Parts: sequence; C-alpha cells; structure tokens
Amino acid sequence: MPAASWDPQQYLRHSTHRTRPFHDLLARIPELPGPSPRVADIGCGPGNVTALLADRWPGARITGFDSSAEMLEAAQAHAGPTPGGGSLDFRAADAAHWVPEEDYDLIVSNAALQWVEGHAERFPEWTGHLVPGGVLAFQVPGNFTSPSHALLGELCDSPAWRHRLGDGHGRRYVHILEPAAYLERLIDIPDVDVDVDVWETTYVQLLQGEDPVLEWTKGTALRPVLTELADDPAAVKEFLGQYRDLLRKAYPAGPHGTVFPFRRIFAIARKAR
Repeated sequence: MPAASWDPQQYLRHSTHRTRPFHDLLARIPELPGPSPRVADIGCGPGNVTALLADRWPGARITGFDSSAEMLEAAQAHAGPTPGGGSLDFRAADAAHWVPEEDYDLIVSNAALQWVEGHAERFPEWTGHLVPGGVLAFQVPGNFTSPSHALLGELCDSPAWRHRLGDGHGRRYVHILEPAAYLERLIDIPDVDVDVDVWETTYVQLLQGEDPVLEWTKGTALRPVLTELADDPAAVKEFLGQYRDLLRKAYPAGPHGTVFPFRRIFAIARKAR
C-alpha cells in the first residue's frame, strides 16, 4: 500500500481538540536538565504543537521530524529563531527508522506513533540518546475500538471495498499498546527511572458542523483510504457517502453538537541522572 498523503488544513480543522492532549502531556513533563535543552518532536505534523514546546522551554533548540512533505511544508511557517533565544526547525524523517544523531534532553511525540509498527521496540534506542535526566514523552490515540474506527474497518473489509483496499486495510495502521504494556516496556529499559508515568484520558468532545466526525477522520484515520482511492473520484464519493451514513447513526447530532468521545494514552519516562 502507498504511504498515506496528508492534508494539513484538514488536520487542523479540529486543532483545539487535537492540541488539548499535547497541553496535558506537556503539563506532566518534569523540568529538563539543561538550561537550553535539545528537543526532538517525532511526527511533528504541521508544526503547530511543536511550536508549543518553545513556550514551555523558551531557550530550547527544537527540531520537528516528519515523513510527510505536505506536513513539513506547512510546518515551515513556525521555523526560525524563537523569542526566548532558542530555535525551531523541521526535517524529513520516518519515525519507524529515525535514529537520533545526537543526545537530547527531550524526545516527544504527539499522536504519531500509532502509525509506526513496532514503535515500542525503538524506546531503548531513543532513551539511549537522552542526556542524564532527559525525558521520553508521547501521546497516542486509544480509540481504535470506538465506532468511528470499527465502522471504518468493517466498511474497508466489506465485499464491496475489499478488492480495492485489500483485506484488513481499515485496521492495518493500528499499532498501539495498552497503557499497562507501555508501562512494562518503559520500566524494563535499563537506566530509565522507575517513576515512569503512564495514564489514559477519554475526552468527551463536542464537535460542531455538518458530519463533524467524518470531517475529523478525513484528517487522520481516513488518510490511507483516501490515498488509495485518489485516482477514482467516484469511488471516493461513494465510500465517503457510505461511511457518513454509518457515522450519523453511531454519532447522532444533538441540540448542542455531536458528542465524540476520544480516548488517549500518555507516557513519560525519565532517564536516570
């Protein structure tokens, strides 16, 4: 299957809801060891949350990495010197193969590792490139059994679409672990402090607009499907129509908007000093 193409503007349509978990992750990250910390953001997307790192650590030298040319192009709007004397730049890299080229005070990832098969196997190497007292912190969606994703998987695997999308296409990009499994993986890494912090939160989001859950998934879960069907506009229209009808039943609009619960999993591990 081809790599998914990304639409930064579509992704940012719900930027307030998408950014909130990153704020919550940042709030739990302990102080970093250096006065001008070196920071890597893995899967930085359009760079809007990467820029928040400079608010927390004004003097930091921050690099955002992403494999999407579309996302990196959008992220360049945030590049350059920061008001606190730090810097912000963006580079192409695939999280599945990224090897830190230097030691970092913080390696962080927001809603990206779910796309990376076997990402937990990378934790020892990444923490091995943290300075003493450095931190690995990430957040991933944990809602892949929710109706939005279950229905997408069922539709992709249905006889009408399996021949176009391949068996299991709707589920093959799900690569997360449960919180307890992340805890065990991180605690078992040599030289990582035992006060590993792992938790989950379900955000009860109230979305506005027509078919807002469909619009949400167009920015994330639907990207591989839309990429695969990109050469057939009629097929795209038909698929989106069928998926929209399923979502309308699963997430009916109410008088104040559409309620869309969204589970997220968080983890923070600090290297021993």
